[in-house]
Amino acid sequence: MKKLLGSLPARLVLGVLAGIFIGLWAGGEASGGLGETVMQVILTVKNLLGSLISFCVPLIVIGFIAPSITRLKSNASRMLGLSLVLAYTSSVCAALLSAGAGFVLIPGMSIQSSAEGLRTAPELLFQLEISPIMPVISALVFSVLIGLAATWTQAGTIIRLLEEFQHIVLEVVTRVIIPILPFFIAGTFCGLAYEGSITRQLPVFLLVILIVLVGHYLWLAVLYGLAAVYSGENPWQVLRHYGPAYLTAVGTMSSAATLAVALDGARKSSVLRRDLVDFGIPLFANIHLCGSVLTEVFFVMTVSKVLYGVLPAPGTMILFCLLLGVFAVGAPGVPGGTVMASLGLITSVLGFDNNGTALMLTIFALQDSFGTACNITGDGALTLILTGYAKKHHIQQVPDTEIL
Repeated sequence: MKKLLGSLPARLVLGVLAGIFIGLWAGGEASGGLGETVMQVILTVKNLLGSLISFCVPLIVIGFIAPSITRLKSNASRMLGLSLVLAYTSSVCAALLSAGAGFVLIPGMSIQSSAEGLRTAPELLFQLEISPIMPVISALVFSVLIGLAATWTQAGTIIRLLEEFQHIVLEVVTRVIIPILPFFIAGTFCGLAYEGSITRQLPVFLLVILIVLVGHYLWLAVLYGLAAVYSGENPWQVLRHYGPAYLTAVGTMSSAATLAVALDGARKSSVLRRDLVDFGIPLFANIHLCGSVLTEVFFVMTVSKVLYGVLPAPGTMILFCLLLGVFAVGAPGVPGGTVMASLGLITSVLGFDNNGTALMLTIFALQDSFGTACNITGDGALTLILTGYAKKHHIQQVPDTEIL
């Protein structure tokens, strides 16, 4: 029992439950004037932990992607190109699936927003911002360029340095990031419960989330099914390790914040190659947003029906899906990153006004955590495809000890 309660999934669930309980208590009359003070302390700590996690994300991206590229040697450019194609194809196909479902289901629905009337969170006691050394996209580009260049020039010193840096970052993930995640998630849900999002917005939340959740699970089934057929491996040997990552994504609403847990889970899989895990998981966390794209497409169609009385034309939705896949590749792995990156598409292609974009942002925020969880879980399937590709094309794995 002690071992079970000490596991990461159990700690994440306890964090969620504790956060909701404290948030509801602090927002209730029973707390008196103490509730607001408690919330100030909790939200301040949560902001500090979130800042620390954000600071480490570029380091994780560099520490895992760059040395993984050097291990691929002459095949690095090919594997990178394949990864981009897989991520874009997955996102676009998920978007088209969602659009098809929207044309079938939305005409018979009536969805309204209930975002008004929420309690305002108290001000933080203090705000200490730990700025990352560079944006995540800059870290991604730097990792790819330095990894490819080191491979092309056979820079042995740099390759060994990158390997050492990966071991350092792995210790930071194991000893710092993963232990503080339950507390960060508890703070997130505490804030939602205090503001009233969990109670007052529950009807809207349930109505839209049930539909998109079905879409998420259908698309994950497709991805893992295709990965199993192509690689010849049992996909359950990947999925079974993704429980903690899924829960973390639900709690943080951020692919970037979930990266450490996703890496830890994928490394436990017996069918994924270690070098491709270190290469694919951080890369896909930033360019593969199938769940968020699937959700956004369904929601823009819903908002269009509610505010403007009509659904966008099929040709318009196809164009929107194709362009959204491009924007998803470059979207930041932060809460609401996909919809924020694609606001230009929503206004220009679909013709939404300010009311439409505001409602879109509100409804998207209600389920963003589950879209992120789908993104993260789908990364395992794409990494399994990479593993199958490497096996079929006889791309040899280079053990860590051989490089060091």
